[in-house]
Amino acid sequence: MRLGFIGFGEVGSEMSKGLKDAGLDRILAYDELQEHAVYGKLIKERAKASSVMLRSSAEEILKDLDLVIVAVPGDKALQTAKEIVPFLKKGMVYVDVSASSPEVKRKIWENIQYSEVSFVDGAMLGPLPVYQHKVPTLISGNGSDQYMQLMKPYGMDLEKISDVPGEATGIKLVRSIIMKGLPAIFIEAMEAASLMKVDHLVLKSVAASMNASPFEQIFNRLVTSSAIHAQRRAHEMKNVIEMLESINVKPTMSKATYDRLTWLASKNLKEKFSGKTPKDWREVVDSWENS
Repeated sequence: MRLGFIGFGEVGSEMSKGLKDAGLDRILAYDELQEHAVYGKLIKERAKASSVMLRSSAEEILKDLDLVIVAVPGDKALQTAKEIVPFLKKGMVYVDVSASSPEVKRKIWENIQYSEVSFVDGAMLGPLPVYQHKVPTLISGNGSDQYMQLMKPYGMDLEKISDVPGEATGIKLVRSIIMKGLPAIFIEAMEAASLMKVDHLVLKSVAASMNASPFEQIFNRLVTSSAIHAQRRAHEMKNVIEMLESINVKPTMSKATYDRLTWLASKNLKEKFSGKTPKDWREVVDSWENS
């Protein structure tokens, strides 16, 4: 199997290391910055460490591939697709793993489909230095089945969502609300806790709550109880905002929490559930969707 990377940053280099260890011998790569005065050295070091052959242009590596993985920054993914369209070969699998939007993934497919290639929208859900090529990855697009077949011998962790480009990335972005939002909340809380010199007490208390039950139970409890107590919790967050402002901590995440709880309170779910906490978070979602 002949594989090439367009863009050779962390994604390409870490995946290549893992794939080499799994038995994939011939991997080519091209990165538009490989001759850059600052970044070129790093790219070449990565290529050497992962035994990947760098080529001087995208056209050169696309001459004879079964599979190309485009791993460029999200804001360059569509432009990259437009630039390499003339060099794509019939039957090739084009995998885009960039952190772009579902709409961009759909536009990439629109731009390359007439080249008679298959397209895969890849959404990686873990740290590459930890998982390398086995990073859990959601995939969608008409090339998903072919991609899974090509990579099966190398042990990649691929889960097909659908044949629709953008659907895999959509799931990743919704997940990011939690995975990127939580660190932002932690940072805001610990800025205040450190200023108030209560960080150890706050962490101890939060840890006790979070460690008391498995994640699924905590998630369910927090969502279902918020359906009943949204108004009271919004009022508490108003007090939080006032406190943070008094100690010169910008209440960015706290204001967002207040706004979301106020929105939830406006759905009158407490009345719908007769003041009783529902058993399952899906009941809450169904109720606000039908309100």
